[in-house]
Amino acid sequence: MKMQKLAVSVLAIALLAGLAGCGPQQATGSTPPASTPSDQQPTSSQPAEPSQSQEALPVMGDVIQYDPNQPVNGGQDIDIEFWYWTGAANLFQALADQYTAIHPNVHITLVENPWDDYWTKLPLALQGKDGPAIFNVHNGQHDNLIGYLAPYDIPVDDLKAEFVGASGHVIDGKIYYTDYGLMTATMYYNVDMWAAAGLTDADIPKTWDEFREVAKKLTIRDDAGNLVQAGFSYNGGIQGDVLGMQYQYGQDLFTSDNKVTLNNDAMKSVIQRLKDMYLVDGVCDYNFGNNSGDNFGQGSVAMYLGWGFMTNVLAQNFPDTHFACFEIPAPTAEVPYAYHRYNGESTFGVNKNASAEQQAVAQDIIRFFLANDGIQKEFCLANAVFPAKASLQSDADLLAIPSISVLADHIDRYIWPGAMPSTVEDNVKIMLEDVFYNGKDLDAALADAEKAINDDLANLDFTSQESMYKYAGEALD
Repeated sequence: MKMQKLAVSVLAIALLAGLAGCGPQQATGSTPPASTPSDQQPTSSQPAEPSQSQEALPVMGDVIQYDPNQPVNGGQDIDIEFWYWTGAANLFQALADQYTAIHPNVHITLVENPWDDYWTKLPLALQGKDGPAIFNVHNGQHDNLIGYLAPYDIPVDDLKAEFVGASGHVIDGKIYYTDYGLMTATMYYNVDMWAAAGLTDADIPKTWDEFREVAKKLTIRDDAGNLVQAGFSYNGGIQGDVLGMQYQYGQDLFTSDNKVTLNNDAMKSVIQRLKDMYLVDGVCDYNFGNNSGDNFGQGSVAMYLGWGFMTNVLAQNFPDTHFACFEIPAPTAEVPYAYHRYNGESTFGVNKNASAEQQAVAQDIIRFFLANDGIQKEFCLANAVFPAKASLQSDADLLAIPSISVLADHIDRYIWPGAMPSTVEDNVKIMLEDVFYNGKDLDAALADAEKAINDDLANLDFTSQESMYKYAGEALD
């Protein structure tokens, strides 16, 4: 475990002022005094009058606002810990530096843990009174964390007004965390291979039939018929992608009683198409590399269906690969019920077992983060995620990232099914291996996977969030 004590300098106030410059100059609401216990805090208050000797800093935000002129913890010194997992030290350092620049009485100790250690240590730490007041959240660990979380003191309607997908995080009228960025499946393609095949932007496929024709043009075999360049590959696992393609046909993944549904016409169409791309179209085969993402980066695969994190993986590991992205194709040229599912990069959690004073500071940090477009943008850039905050969705720097820009037109047509238990993806992976590699009958494989998952779900507290989707009324009965 790595701990960093943050030094505070009042000179950093200038940095905050620069980031806050785009915010409104007059406050219509502000963060409540941090000395009030979180369960008693008002949702807004009149901003404090600045002292005669100090010019007021601008209020940040639109619906969710943050007034940096309000004292925190009554101006009294307070220490808190902020936990996060390895890989984002610079982001959390910047967030803490900006916050403590305007609140030098708050002393934040950043605590960094490796990913695996984080999920072992954090739940244990939250059981007592000495755990971190604020910590990084991943929705895949929802069940392990929700019992230790305090709800945000920001009105749910305000969160829903500014952040796409916030409605999917409402629990009994409260939100305990939401998404600052959205990540989903996007089609990556090698720009050089595309040009060599005589393809142009006009050939970007909108439908799966068009995609299959493009994939065949990008496939290269030698004189002996051996595959040299795959037009498209999903070797190494496509279960995460399959668990989103059925939405294109109007088919939800879960039923109204929170059971998974796999053995249906939509899922059969999805899997049969993937199988036909190899066995009928010949754009790849199951022995041509065992990691399609790496194979794409290495230059043996022309198209690869990857999630947003692949943007940074390619930049770091395969900097010479020239790539671009297009939106995942759909069955027809019409806008589908949903293009795919998404997963979110989560905002932070507040420890309900921390002291009232520490909880109030944690709530204040969260309001600062949500209202601050500058720091939100840095988090989205670092993780190559589409910004959930509406005010950032036309930002030029974010839209310069290929895997983000292709989502701009239809971001409301991506669905969050909820924090799915691992049994869903694990059993779909087994099912796909049986169909693709072992020749198992598709109907039987789907039926077996569906039963195995539902047997597990019967013992788990899972509630699908599909009914919260904006277009849920368009789903098949």
